[in-house]
Amino acid sequence: MFKTRITELFGIEYPIIQGAMMWLSRAEMVAAVANAGGLGIMAALTFPTAKELREEIRKTKSLTDKPFAVNITLLPTIRTRSLEEYIEAAIEEGVTIIETAGRNPMQYMKQLREGGVKVMHKVASVKAARTAERIGVDAVTIVGFEEGGHPGMDDVTTLVLVPRTVDALDIPVIAGGGIGDGRGLMAALALGAEGALMGTRFMLSRESPLHPNIKQRLLETDEKDTLMIMRSINNPERVITTDFARRVLEMEDKGTSLEELLPMIDGRRQKKALDKGAVDEVMIPCGQVVGLINDLPTIKEIIDGIIKEARIIAKRLSEGG
Repeated sequence: MFKTRITELFGIEYPIIQGAMMWLSRAEMVAAVANAGGLGIMAALTFPTAKELREEIRKTKSLTDKPFAVNITLLPTIRTRSLEEYIEAAIEEGVTIIETAGRNPMQYMKQLREGGVKVMHKVASVKAARTAERIGVDAVTIVGFEEGGHPGMDDVTTLVLVPRTVDALDIPVIAGGGIGDGRGLMAALALGAEGALMGTRFMLSRESPLHPNIKQRLLETDEKDTLMIMRSINNPERVITTDFARRVLEMEDKGTSLEELLPMIDGRRQKKALDKGAVDEVMIPCGQVVGLINDLPTIKEIIDGIIKEARIIAKRLSEGG
């Protein structure tokens, strides 16, 4: 019942995709998702150089013989040549699936196509999804307002955005935002998606390298305890409500310039605070689905639990109960 165009396209058992999370989506997490039947995605920009990305890909391949993907986030602050080097490294190391996100990936499509990889592109609007299909990607991930990280500027929920995107495209669609259990997976499939992207759920796993202090803070967080920052620079991010996040929001409300904000949102500062578990010194991306999460299982337990719950739901619905 979980065979979709996404499972066939990527050669995976279940239509469950682990979101690429900066600093966290490393070999252990990615391989654990792959071994449990889903698609793990490594965040390439976690690694300062393409050489270090190669080493992490090799480590992942030593932990699993299943398919996994590499995310290339197309940031305007990173030189095109550097991004091409990351793509080249992934292809040369035998990665068969690349996820792009951020800007339009058109200028990289020739390199991706010549590398023989499957390409999925992550977007936050129907318009961007149509563009991605037009330039030739194989699948699109559409993320709704509920998601952690960067859900776009339109504030449209997953419940509406997914069927709108499915109706607009011919290629398969993956749903993201607000999904973290079997109920969410079945809802995504019912809306017409052929896969479900989950980030926050996998942050709270045994294999996640997130600091224990931050894991504990997330376990204490409910669906009302997140906020959106960085709207003022047209790059909104959903994070958990901390003193640090409130300070950023207050700066934005006062009209603080990008130059003044940069020291607060700089990636190096974020990594340093994450590494030491300094909850109130860092932005912690987190989706509203955190309100449904109150445990810290292994990734295999997470995926097995999602599939078990989804099968029970399917049986109940088929029996009219």
